[in-house]
Amino acid sequence: MRSQELNSTIPKGFKGEALFMEPMKNHTSLKIGGPADIFTVPHDMTSLADLHRSLKKRGVPVFPIGGGTNVLVKDGGIEGCVISLRYFRRIGVLHRNETKVSLVVEAGTPLQCLVHYATENGYSGIEGLAGIPGSVGGAICGNSGSFGCEMKDVLVSIEIMDGAGKIERINAERIQFGYRRSAIPSDTYILNAEVKLGTRTKEEVSAKTERFLSEKRLQQPIWEPSAGCVFKNPSGIAAGKMIDEAGCKRLRIGDVEVSALHANFFINQGKASASDFLQLMEKVAGKVSEQFGVMLEPEIKIVGRDRVDG
Repeated sequence: MRSQELNSTIPKGFKGEALFMEPMKNHTSLKIGGPADIFTVPHDMTSLADLHRSLKKRGVPVFPIGGGTNVLVKDGGIEGCVISLRYFRRIGVLHRNETKVSLVVEAGTPLQCLVHYATENGYSGIEGLAGIPGSVGGAICGNSGSFGCEMKDVLVSIEIMDGAGKIERINAERIQFGYRRSAIPSDTYILNAEVKLGTRTKEEVSAKTERFLSEKRLQQPIWEPSAGCVFKNPSGIAAGKMIDEAGCKRLRIGDVEVSALHANFFINQGKASASDFLQLMEKVAGKVSEQFGVMLEPEIKIVGRDRVDG
């Protein structure tokens, strides 16, 4: 898109940030990604709705983003407009009784802020999500989970803005969830969600959360730049175990390396490119296929365009 076209997509009165040709490596947990034509951060619902209408009118592709985790942006960046909802991060109590509590959580809320809020208030049900990066909206779209707990297990409903700009609330029963996926369309913005949790003492929830988090620290390189698990687990076996047994730990292409701690995590060891990452994925998948006869399926979302040199 030309600079004049880029500028014309931002409506008058827009409250928020609008950056042009913004490197997506600044907004992903992998620290990888070429430039987005436009990167926007609306500050309120009015600005989000106005921006959505402007983009729709001009036929500009839209890519909503949460915390930038579980995503690999190609080196050519993203065509159109990336919309971050990181200012939409309020948490409130809808209703509560002696055994249950219902919370409303805005989609841009970091998942770990929700886990911390639940821990501090003695709300139980998402302790297993401790240590998972990203936003609540992204966690719902990808049905994030760990230690037998998934987002779908506590979700009551979501409020969305669909591709036509219509806002509606959808009960969780209407949403098709699978292993690390949902049927929520990619051009749909999750605005907020209602989640239902149990009530315990703060001490009980805190102890359980810390136990899961301690176990995760021992098993996963959660302090290093990664996109989480690269491949989905095939039925009956962990992808990381297969990758390890295929001799892929510490395998490296460019600045992307298979973690020595957990083989299903690929680490950016410096200035890695998406091309490096994709080549390493292909090489690892090939070794696993050769040894086990299983073709691994990506868990991370691969988006954007290839870089055009010259």
